Amino acid sequence: MADDGYNNITFVMSERETEETPQSNGTPVVNLSTEKYVPVSKGRLIKNLIVICFGFLFLFTTFQALANLQSTLNSEEGVGVASQSVIYGALILSSMFLPSFLIKKFGCKRTIVLAILCYVPFITANFYPHWGTLIPGGFILGLGAAPLWSAKCTYLNEIGIKYAEIVHTAEDTIIVRFFGIFFMFFQSSQVWGNLISYYVLRPENETSFQVNSQDFNSLLCGSNFCNQIESELFKQPEDWKVYMLIGIYLASALCGAILTGLFLDPLERESVYFEKKLTGVRLLLATLKHLKNPRQLLLIPLTVYSGLEQAFFLSDYTKAYIACSWGIHRIGFVLICFGVVNAVFSLLSGPLVKIFTRLPIFITGTLANLGVTITLLYWQPNPDQTVVLLVLAGVWGLGDAIWQTQINALYGVLFKSDEEATFSNYRLWESIGFSMAFAYSTYLCIDIKIYILLGFLATGMLGYLIIDIRMMCYYKGTFSIDR
Repeated sequence: MADDGYNNITFVMSERETEETPQSNGTPVVNLSTEKYVPVSKGRLIKNLIVICFGFLFLFTTFQALANLQSTLNSEEGVGVASQSVIYGALILSSMFLPSFLIKKFGCKRTIVLAILCYVPFITANFYPHWGTLIPGGFILGLGAAPLWSAKCTYLNEIGIKYAEIVHTAEDTIIVRFFGIFFMFFQSSQVWGNLISYYVLRPENETSFQVNSQDFNSLLCGSNFCNQIESELFKQPEDWKVYMLIGIYLASALCGAILTGLFLDPLERESVYFEKKLTGVRLLLATLKHLKNPRQLLLIPLTVYSGLEQAFFLSDYTKAYIACSWGIHRIGFVLICFGVVNAVFSLLSGPLVKIFTRLPIFITGTLANLGVTITLLYWQPNPDQTVVLLVLAGVWGLGDAIWQTQINALYGVLFKSDEEATFSNYRLWESIGFSMAFAYSTYLCIDIKIYILLGFLATGMLGYLIIDIRMMCYYKGTFSIDR
């Protein structure tokens, strides 16, 4: 999501003093021009950073782990992956119309709390997963997702600016540090959510779920998987275990809303800035106009790939490789490896770019995903080679960390003067990648999906290399970067 920069926003502390001036009807009103604010301390800013980090940790411990299970836990008629496609379709609409409006009306804090609550219907729908519950729940979640991330970006940006003023450090340095801390917490949610699902869903006698490697040759897993259900390993956990899991996840999401609602300090006067923000049709037109920029066109395949690769891992890797060869209950166990590597490299990506520049980091991400993808195409999952599932998940986490941090940063570097249309395009094309992958998930075999991934990765990196070469020529004075 866009890490937009917002200025001139002031913290309001509960201890603030105000002068009241009477209206003609005797009703006192606050005179903002004489408002006295308690100075913001470093400790208070750090407290707000910790609160928002833990609020998102509680929420996405639930959502990300639940998303990982949709293709297997709710596999009947493909309703699980269909709900994921609806989520990202709704997110596209929401990105155009809701974030600025809600933040202007309610402020960042209330927007974050309300948006977290938008996740609750989808989580609750998993108690009774059908088209009439998961699809509406997914749509509501998608509507809340864009305001949630926009408000989060605004809030972190502002506390970073305030902290930089206090410690007399460059704003960019502090903001990057705060976002790095946030994404470390955010990515670690994969660990906790998947750990919960593993321990709740695992059977009492795991040996009964083992498949003999000789018998396994008859099962069509891996790249040959075409949504057939032929293994005992696809056997659904007992209902009471599923209900317990969803109950834990629901409680975790509600804890996130309560934590931010009670302990996050509000920001005042966001509306002063957001009056200038584009919304609705104006933002849509600006987004479409931005497509005239050749650099934006070159970035589209890589941005779509960012959505495709995440959706493939959540929907297809979990089902065709982990569940098919090792059991549904072990999906969470394997994805812990993905979450740990993703969290570590999300934190390290910023410093690594400063040391090595962006091009080697992008090439590393490409080689990581390319190596895993080709392995998935030719390697046949086997119950005796489960360590390979862990290694592949970890390497995929490395690549995903690079795409999530560096593509976003690249947009900010290339299009500094047109933030709104820029990050609207980023959200649009990444969400299209998600929606595409989830939409065709139940209709295509794994090998076809892998070829689609390889095609978008190759095209996307070609576009990025063209941009990088043009930038180098620009800085050497050869030609204009906008040509």
